[in-house]
Amino acid sequence: MKAVGVFALIISFSIVAESKIYTRCKLAKIFAKAGLDNYAGFALGNWLCMAYYESHYNTTAENVLEDGSTDYGIFQINSFTWCRNARKHQKNHCHVACSALITDDLTDAILCAKKIVKETQGMNYWQGWKKNCENKDMSEWKRGCEVS
Repeated sequence: MKAVGVFALIISFSIVAESKIYTRCKLAKIFAKAGLDNYAGFALGNWLCMAYYESHYNTTAENVLEDGSTDYGIFQINSFTWCRNARKHQKNHCHVACSALITDDLTDAILCAKKIVKETQGMNYWQGWKKNCENKDMSEWKRGCEVS
């Protein structure tokens, strides 16, 4: 019985160790390299601001909503429309498992976010962006970061 408790403790530590919270400047570099700067007319600062207010740059952020769907990852992408989890009747417009949106590799999350911006009303999909970033000076978000 004691061995089971120790095993559970080791598993919980390994799950915690997989969580990644990026710094603003590290994300700026990743986002710029992925082509997000000025993607669909949105400067890099918009993406950084949105990711901050959606997940605080946490790749493993998950939030269960009142409708039973879940928002996943650094961009808080919703399971009902954009990704596939265990529930049926999901649209999965990004053609990706929701679990792929909560890893340190941001490729799938970025591709899906690009799709959301193209197929919806720009960044209006994200409430964190609408409330905190829209129509504000975004230059501060990349200040002090070396973005190539």
